[in-house]
Amino acid sequence: MSRQSPLISRSMRAVELYFRVTKPRVWWLLVFTGIGGLFLGSKAMPSLESFLLVLAVLASGSAGAETVANYLEIDIDRLMRRTMKRPLPMGLIDPPEKALLFGLILIATSILLAILINVYALILLVFGIIDYVVVYVSYFKRRSPLNILFGSFAGGAPAMIGYVSATNQITTEGLIIAALVVLWIPSHVWSLALKYKDDYARANIPMLPVVISERKAIRCIASTAFLMVVFSVLLYLIDTQTFGLIYIGITAPSGAALLYLSLRLFFSPNQTNMWRLFKFTSPHLALIFLAIILDSLL
Repeated sequence: MSRQSPLISRSMRAVELYFRVTKPRVWWLLVFTGIGGLFLGSKAMPSLESFLLVLAVLASGSAGAETVANYLEIDIDRLMRRTMKRPLPMGLIDPPEKALLFGLILIATSILLAILINVYALILLVFGIIDYVVVYVSYFKRRSPLNILFGSFAGGAPAMIGYVSATNQITTEGLIIAALVVLWIPSHVWSLALKYKDDYARANIPMLPVVISERKAIRCIASTAFLMVVFSVLLYLIDTQTFGLIYIGITAPSGAALLYLSLRLFFSPNQTNMWRLFKFTSPHLALIFLAIILDSLL
């Protein structure tokens, strides 16, 4: 067996590092919500061309925004045990401005591709990137305990981008699927912040669970989780022609599980229950949009 050349090994390592700096575990779910929005707007299987274009816009835009955010938060990541082993705080991409350039190239690519879709997709993409990178990461994250509320609108943008790519219009249905993601973000992020509140305190990041009592933070998490379930039901009620047994069969038990975990955390606030809720929030959102895709097809 021939050994891999040092050049190939270095190239593969570089690809791995630059992929990691985009935080794929964060953006893949947002891209999936955008694909769900595309299927819902199409009310059928979208064309391969539309699917690939929307996928490229969402993946490059989300990955680019996360990469730039990683660059802007190097100082924070170095102080937090949860993030100190990411590529930039460890100095694995040197100088870190290389990562910044990579992120900006990805963002520029997504904007150029969004022009090929329609003006709604372009506006929503630019709005989402600005809201996340400028409004949330650069300003409110270090200044306000309500930081994630200001940044959550960026999370709803991919679902709307997918939807308007098919419909070329903004409707109540599209706004509801975006609201599902907006409401998912606080319960997801705040439950994580509860578990790692010492980390955030060390980095001087005023996440809500850091600056208010644990009981109040848990009430906020449970409230947003409840509203998320309400909006998932509302989506079914406004479009009974699209959504049927498949949607209800998937979202009802998943929503019930989310409410159960929220109430369990409410009555028994401990690290185990915090982590269980956090780990379930992402699968729950994925199940909702999987149900949207299946019912839009069938």
